[in-house]
Order: sequence, then structure tokens, then C-alpha cells
Amino acid sequence: MDLALLTARFGVPGSHTLAVARRNGVYADLGRVLRLEPAAIAAEVKASGLRGRGGAGFPTGAKWGFVPPPEARGGRPVHLLVNADESEPGTFKDRVLLWHDPHRVIEGALVAARALGCALVRIYVRGEFRFLQERLDAALDEARAAGIVGRDALGSGFDCEVVTLRGAGAYICGEESGLIESVEGGKGLPRIRPPFPAVRGAFGDPTVVQNVETLAAVPWILEHGAAAYRSFGTERSPGTKLFSVSGHVRRPGVYEEPLGLPFPALLERAGGLRPGRRLQAVLPGGTSTPVLTANEALGATLDHECLAALGSFLGSGGVIVLDDSADLPAALANVARFYAHESCGQCTPCREGCGWMARIAARVAAGEGTREDLDTLEDLARAIPGRTICAFGDAAALPVLSLLAKFRPAFEARVRP
Repeated sequence: MDLALLTARFGVPGSHTLAVARRNGVYADLGRVLRLEPAAIAAEVKASGLRGRGGAGFPTGAKWGFVPPPEARGGRPVHLLVNADESEPGTFKDRVLLWHDPHRVIEGALVAARALGCALVRIYVRGEFRFLQERLDAALDEARAAGIVGRDALGSGFDCEVVTLRGAGAYICGEESGLIESVEGGKGLPRIRPPFPAVRGAFGDPTVVQNVETLAAVPWILEHGAAAYRSFGTERSPGTKLFSVSGHVRRPGVYEEPLGLPFPALLERAGGLRPGRRLQAVLPGGTSTPVLTANEALGATLDHECLAALGSFLGSGGVIVLDDSADLPAALANVARFYAHESCGQCTPCREGCGWMARIAARVAAGEGTREDLDTLEDLARAIPGRTICAFGDAAALPVLSLLAKFRPAFEARVRP
């Protein structure tokens, strides 16, 4: 079976327009799907094993199941927020998906809205992605004029409006509850949980926050069935995944592959390493994931279970490849500076720890650090995880710990005796 579940229209001229999208299968089954009972849609998605593609990998069907049934909501609406605030360094697959296939994302959002009983979908677009918001708005105007979005979608009796919101330009607004705060008009500060968004989220109502790629996979599942979707990937990580491949490869880009693909196969798809170079390290899910050594990466499969066993994460699928020319202390200083800048400042361990780690890492990279600095850096990174409201602190600390643990000689060679 063709592997292009998500990328079938990539490269098709005019794929972002309604006419071309429809000629290539978008919305073809939507009228039938919107006439299904919400429970039937949710059950098919749950049976498919689709896991969130935004980073956490939580089962999508189970997430939808946490929303209280209508009789238990007391008339409160359900909100569906589409997370298009793609800010993870090394990840750019949602941007490409929205650019080439905005109508597929809209279709997935409508199907999810039907399953959740949601009448208004908000697509939260990263603040720097104005060009994507404009493309989405144009696609929504087309879909609205064609009777796809709005009242009585495709004659199904289902009413649902879809709008875009421009993000606040902060990495933390990609975190689920930080995004909700931003949608409400506040600063993107993550919330303490419980209550969880499915019970009490945006405006105090049940809310589901779903990643762009996750929703783009939903129409295929409803059209072809859960069993067909499970024919790709692994038992516990089914389906295909968009991998953003960057770093020291000859053909960086977005690749759709089945989950469970051996890393060397993805590396080959991306053209392999530059001539004369050897693999040194890999960040498998963006800069927030612990690093893999060359030996670990070459023996790894790209799925949640294998990477967890190696002490890392699949994350959002932002695969950053570093060959033997990479200056690891400089790379760590760069990553630490990013997280220090993007911390929302709400939690003391993260606010103070990220800035402190960034200053030490910069000193080490400049050759002005000491062995004591390396020990302090490690102590700081150990003190942050699990002590903050959201996982940002963990994301900042885990790459530090893994780089120091696996590549300590590279850092010791840089510091003063």
C-alpha cells in the first residue's frame, strides 16, 4: 500500500487550493463521515491506535474519550484547539503540511469536531507563521463558500465554524495549557493539572488540544479503516509519521515513513552524511529530547518504545543529525541559550536554572570553564526535572544531562585544567 498517507498531495501544483485538493481526494468522504454518530468516529480513531504527533504520543482516541458526555456537561460547549504553534527547534513538519495541504488539516479538524460535539474550531498558528495563517484563511474562505465549513456542512446537518488565531510568538504557547491561556487572551503560562483540559480547559469548558499532523491523519483512518492504518508501523506505534530531518545530512527535509523504521533507513532517505564524515550523535525528537550516540542511533528504530528504552523520546519527530564535525559544547550552549530565553518564568527551578545553565554552557563553549563548572551544570540539570508545572524544565535539562553523560570527554577537553 502507498505510504503517502499524509504527503500524497505534496508537490502537486496548486495543492493548497480547494479545486486541486478535491481532485486529489480531500473532502471526498467527508459528507459520509459527518453523518456518522460521534461515538462511531471516536471508536474508529481509537481502534486505529493513532497517537498524538505533537510530542507526547498520547493515544488520540483515549484523549477524546476524556471529554464528558453531553448529559454531564451541563450545556457547556466543547472547544477544539488545533496546535499549529510549531516552535520545537529541529521540527518543521507541521509548517510543510499546512503549506501544501491546508484543506486536509481542515477536513481532519471537522471530523474531530464532529466526534467531540464541537461547533467552533480554533487553529492556533505560530506567531511568526503569518504566511501560513494567510494560506489557511484563504483555504477556509474557499471551504466556507463551498458549504464545507459553517452551517450544515456538506448537507450533513452538522454545523461547525473554523477560524485561525495568531500565536503570541512564544515557545511555551505550544504547551497545551499555555496555549489555552493564550487563546483566552492571557500570557502563555502553563496551568497546574488537574483539572485537565478535557474536563476544564479554555473558558472553563471541556477542551481538546490536537496537533496539526494528528488531525491530518484522521480523514485517512475514517476513509480506509482502523485496520488499514494499523498495517503501517508497529503494534504500539501504528501508522506513518512525518519526520523533520536536519543537521549534517545531504538532503534535509520532511519524510513520511512508517513508525518503527530503522534510523539508518531514514538517514539514507535523507541522502546520508556528508562525504568523509562519520556519525557522532542524533537528537531524535528535536532539541528537547536526550541525545543518542552514533551506536545507539544506528541500532534504533523510530518508534516510541525503542527510543524510550534508549532513554530518549520520539517527540515531534525532529531528527537532528550531528556528524563528527559538530562542536558539542557549542551546540549545548546554543540549545541552553534558547531554553533560557523561552522559559515563561513561572517556576523558580526553570526560570533560574535555565539561565544559570545557559551562562555556564556559554562559558564552557568559549574555553573559559572549569571541571567544577561541568559538575555544577550537571547538578543544575538534575535539579529541574519534575519540579515545574509543565515539562519545559525537563525539556531544557534532559539534553544537558545526556550530552554530559555520553560525551563528557568532549566537554572536559574544552575546559581549563
